Amino acid sequence: MFAEVGACGRRERAQPLARHAPVVSTAHRPDALRGAVFRKRDVVEAGLLTADALRSRAWRRLYRGVYADADLPESFGLRIRGAGLLMPPAGVFSGRTAVYLHGATELVEDRTPVEVSVPPGVRFGPVAGLRIRQVALPSADVVAVMRTLRATSTLRTALDIARVEPLLDAVPVLDVLLARAVVGRSELRDAVGGLGAARGARRAQQAVALADPRAESQPESRLRVVLALAGLSPIPQFVVRGATGGFVARVDLAFPDHRVAVEYDGAWHAEPGQFAKDRRRLNALVAVGWTVLHVTAADLRDPGALIARIRALLAAPNFGGVGL
Repeated sequence: MFAEVGACGRRERAQPLARHAPVVSTAHRPDALRGAVFRKRDVVEAGLLTADALRSRAWRRLYRGVYADADLPESFGLRIRGAGLLMPPAGVFSGRTAVYLHGATELVEDRTPVEVSVPPGVRFGPVAGLRIRQVALPSADVVAVMRTLRATSTLRTALDIARVEPLLDAVPVLDVLLARAVVGRSELRDAVGGLGAARGARRAQQAVALADPRAESQPESRLRVVLALAGLSPIPQFVVRGATGGFVARVDLAFPDHRVAVEYDGAWHAEPGQFAKDRRRLNALVAVGWTVLHVTAADLRDPGALIARIRALLAAPNFGGVGL
């Protein structure tokens, strides 16, 4: 604290600053780092920034020693870029991260850990935010993506998902990869058949057998798997036609012999105008003698009760109606 001379010549005590007054920092943002992802040691050695300057709001810390321009939107792809600066030369992106890099970006959530596979004996990690696996990958199972990154091939990626993840998670991924022709059904079946007694082979065989490219959403895929594990085999994306062969509706899952449809109701059904469309569609199905059971995320959390409801519908005389 220090004194100042007032306008009238007498000494006035300076007012102390408020303890919690905000501190405004004008961060130095070199042009070379705008839109960039970089390692701390590189920019400090180059004299572009100091360690203290990296603490400003101009930069986002992705991992220990790895930063990004804070103007870049936070995303899974951004964290992949940061991981690429950390991983050893022998490292390969794998699992769901490889799925993302092969184009199925909706199958990864923003906060999903980035997965990296390294050969046995290579020391790497642990690193917060990364899932690191040690596995020997033949060169045929590794491909270049986005010019500078390496990832497991589409076929190896599909097999890894099928071997490692639970059925309810793996099958929706395989459905998407098959639907987009990222991987072929015949090559996937041949590959899983060649796993022999490898770890996870049995789970992979079951996942591949359950996969179906006709599914149109991940919840629909999970619903189909729940039914299949209970011994029920509905037809996905079945087209219902009237007595004269005219189109009535396409339903998520169908038991045509019983005229029972099972529909997954996701968040999109709450969109403006969707309710009226759903009611018209439902009325059309009921008019041609179909019973429709609507399933939500809450129903999938109690599969036993859901299966019991469906079995009851399949066993009952069908007069056309709505399963609630």
